[in-house]
Amino acid sequence: YSAQCNSRKAKESNPACKVEVKRGREERPPQITVTFEQVFDATSTPAQSIRSLILKKGQYFETEQMFREAGESWPVIIPNQELSQTAPPTKVRFQFIFL
Repeated sequence: YSAQCNSRKAKESNPACKVEVKRGREERPPQITVTFEQVFDATSTPAQSIRSLILKKGQYFETEQMFREAGESWPVIIPNQELSQTAPPTKVRFQFIFL
């Protein structure tokens, strides 16, 4: 897991991310703690699963930041009456050109 987080590709995709390894001699199983406050049991959680969750959380944080930078409130709250509305129909226009 540490190798995946410290790879060149991972560092380029998120330069602000810091990976810290703490080794201990405690009697508990190894754990992985991620900065968004989620703890994983390192003995039973595949590194790929943790990586996927981190990527999903990263997308969520990027979306939140985008809304906040645009001056929009976060989280986005959609009123119930708008959830049941349908989108206006879209007209499709075809143009045929014969040569």
